[in-house]
Amino acid sequence: MAGRIRASDIEEVKRRTNLADLVGDYVTLKNAGIDSMKGLCPFHDERSPSFHVRPALGYYHCFGCGESGDAFTFLQRMDHLTFAESVERLAARIHYGLTYEEGSFAREDGPNRARLLAANTAAAEYFSAQLAGEEAAMARDFLTQRGFDEAACERFGVGYAPRGWDGMSGHLRGLGYTPQELVQSGLASEGQRGAYDRFRGRIVWPIRDTSGQTLGFGARKLYEDDNGPKYLNTPESPVYHKSQVLYGLDLAKRAISRGKRAVVVEGYTDVMACHLAGVETAVATCGTAFGKDHIAVLRRIMGDDSAAEVVFTFDPDEAGQKAALRAFSEEKRFTAQTYVAVAPEGLDPSDLRQHRGDEAVRELFTRKIPLFEFALRQAIARFDLNSVEGRVAALREAAPIIAEIRDPSLRPGYTRELARLLGAELNEVQHAVRSAERSPRGSDRGGQDRSGQGQNGPQRQGQHVQNQRQQQRGGYGQRGAARRPGSSGQQEDPYASGPSAQYDDASDRYGGPSDPQRDPTPAAPRRIGLSSLRNAPTTWLERDALMAMLQQGESVGPDLLQQAVTAQVLEPDLRVVRDALGAALPVLGTRAWWDAVMAAAPESHHGLIRELAMAPMPQRNLDQLAAYARDVVVSLLDRDLVELKRELLARHQRIGDSADPRARQIQEQLVALESARRSLRAD
Repeated sequence: MAGRIRASDIEEVKRRTNLADLVGDYVTLKNAGIDSMKGLCPFHDERSPSFHVRPALGYYHCFGCGESGDAFTFLQRMDHLTFAESVERLAARIHYGLTYEEGSFAREDGPNRARLLAANTAAAEYFSAQLAGEEAAMARDFLTQRGFDEAACERFGVGYAPRGWDGMSGHLRGLGYTPQELVQSGLASEGQRGAYDRFRGRIVWPIRDTSGQTLGFGARKLYEDDNGPKYLNTPESPVYHKSQVLYGLDLAKRAISRGKRAVVVEGYTDVMACHLAGVETAVATCGTAFGKDHIAVLRRIMGDDSAAEVVFTFDPDEAGQKAALRAFSEEKRFTAQTYVAVAPEGLDPSDLRQHRGDEAVRELFTRKIPLFEFALRQAIARFDLNSVEGRVAALREAAPIIAEIRDPSLRPGYTRELARLLGAELNEVQHAVRSAERSPRGSDRGGQDRSGQGQNGPQRQGQHVQNQRQQQRGGYGQRGAARRPGSSGQQEDPYASGPSAQYDDASDRYGGPSDPQRDPTPAAPRRIGLSSLRNAPTTWLERDALMAMLQQGESVGPDLLQQAVTAQVLEPDLRVVRDALGAALPVLGTRAWWDAVMAAAPESHHGLIRELAMAPMPQRNLDQLAAYARDVVVSLLDRDLVELKRELLARHQRIGDSADPRARQIQEQLVALESARRSLRAD
């Protein structure tokens, strides 16, 4: 039974962890204002960035799906860790020694992920050391013949698994790992006589995540008497999911993010050859076809830039053709442009480098062609175009490919190209393409239709609408013309979803129809967030003032905040936040400020508070941020004073007689009120 991690250590690990660096291992982040960064959300599919990170605050929040939390939460969600494991992972990252207290704390049921990851790391070190041994001579010859020297092997962590049944297992057991942990991690297999090494007599490549942690291995056989498959990979495990990992991404992620280009090759040696030749954006799948989860991983690294490129390489054999068509079926999930690069004589990048050098590998990717053109040619290549039957069958196969091209302006050109390739009449091909556009087949590929919403997916449709609205208003926190705090002019508000955001269609926010006659399913509870607030200037001022109070409380100052938490707030949901701010005032200026505000509010409003805390401030100049925060809070208080002045003037007018003592009293109140307003502005 493990001890409990000391609470002070947890806080210290959180304080020392740079959240932007941690998230940056998984998502490409861009500056979005003062202490604010944003990127594509790793927790849901989106086309425009709505995932915001506040490094100084130590929290992240997605304005699209509502996911939020701190560094521990992020690791728990991304890598499926327990809380204790996430603390241990971050502590190891910053080289901080944890102290455990004796107690009744026990880990959650199931395998200890931190132990499994550590076992994989230890195995990678073992395999790497074995590559220098006498038994590994054949493995070294194999690598040397393909142009991979000792430095290259060290760079990629290439190793050798000895031929014995338990060489690696015995080594790891000596380090304290149990046979059960070795089996759970996929390093060993369970036999009648116990656990034995899964990888034996093979060259081994470690497969790492974007943070560099070893998740599993890929291994190639060397010996003729090895009856196993040519390539053997780690099986699915609590830490290794083949559909979500790309070999080489830990080394390629920065180049991909910087150059907005990814190269997808087919093997481990192909990745090594590309990187050594200077194509440092190369990655490969690990024993599975390229699919939607791989696309999601790449999109988070690349961002959703329409000028970005993804270049595939495929073997010219039948398996390569099938891989190309599978990749095309998922192509619409990319915002990036997709291409295919085919080496001369069908050589893969590793063979190309071996026989023609590094320059030939670099030139390979300059001769790329669009993926849908490649898919089109592959589709008709299987048919005999010299016969009428063959041409008709080829047209039926190829027309849906043209119909599914995302850019409709390209379809006429490829329709003419298909007519030329088939030797068919243009109007005949045009009719086939139009029929394919109307056919449901377009929505079957990759689970999406041409709009990108997906078949039978009202939730995706709702998200699609929400993303469209977000793009139309420039993204969360992106303001248009500068607006003076407290202005009453009618303007477009960047946080609102429409003229009646408060009563927005439920199909937009919750992904389902709002009419109970159409759907008897009970409606989901209303999601309270920035987009659910009324779209009105009065609400804008209240929202901006509370945002300033929450994010810049120290700059606003305790005296002004003490007045502001009593100011009138007309928006009911924002009134709840105002009251929570008032309850948390005693801890203003401490690290507990944000958490105290959350604790003082009902759980239903936690999402709104997170969004107010995470949304970028409209003032981008750091030197003017404090002044802006005070100004917008003063505007909220000034609105109260203006309303009170209006009431006093109306009361004075109703009295009529200026000699009436009540009238003189009102005049004195008006003078004091005006003095208070001047004092606010002067401060």
